[in-house]
Amino acid sequence: FGEHYGSTFGAGTESETVFVEAGYMATSADPVSVLEIGFGTGLNAFHTLLRAEKLMRPTYYETVELYPLDDRTVGELSTDNLFRELHRAPWDRPTVVSPYFELRKRKIDLLEAEFTRTFDAVYFDAFSPAVQPEMWSRDIFSKLFAAMSEHAVLTTYCAKGDVRRTLQSVGFTVERLPGPPGKREILRAEK
Repeated sequence: FGEHYGSTFGAGTESETVFVEAGYMATSADPVSVLEIGFGTGLNAFHTLLRAEKLMRPTYYETVELYPLDDRTVGELSTDNLFRELHRAPWDRPTVVSPYFELRKRKIDLLEAEFTRTFDAVYFDAFSPAVQPEMWSRDIFSKLFAAMSEHAVLTTYCAKGDVRRTLQSVGFTVERLPGPPGKREILRAEK
């Protein structure tokens, strides 16, 4: 799509700020179930795995990605064994990565995906609305709202007014939070 997979100001910091701190840590669910829209480089899953291990918090992590990275690109991203294990996990079936982290990667279009559980946190990390406008639609956010548990949170790096209004139109309570370096604000929406 011609876009970066992570912030040029520091993808790790962005992942921690937008998704782990504002999403994963904002839910009191324990165990916690996370749904990520856009697995990409796997960085959000990796940072969530590290936090789950540190907190000894059982975490189920499901991700939907229609365009997974190829093995060569993944090999260039990190030599960390846990990071690589996330990428080696098979698609379309649950994999226990650690005592506190179970991963299910789904190679499917979000519009076609059906969910058999509810989620406590949703990481909405699709490409930008300018590049993938269909991912930021009312239909998508309605589908996610229905898949979330009561008081679950959805976080995204995108703080555009039309995204905020679309989230509100399906029933979310939305707040702007300070963003990571290079990003003034992010959004967190609560069901």
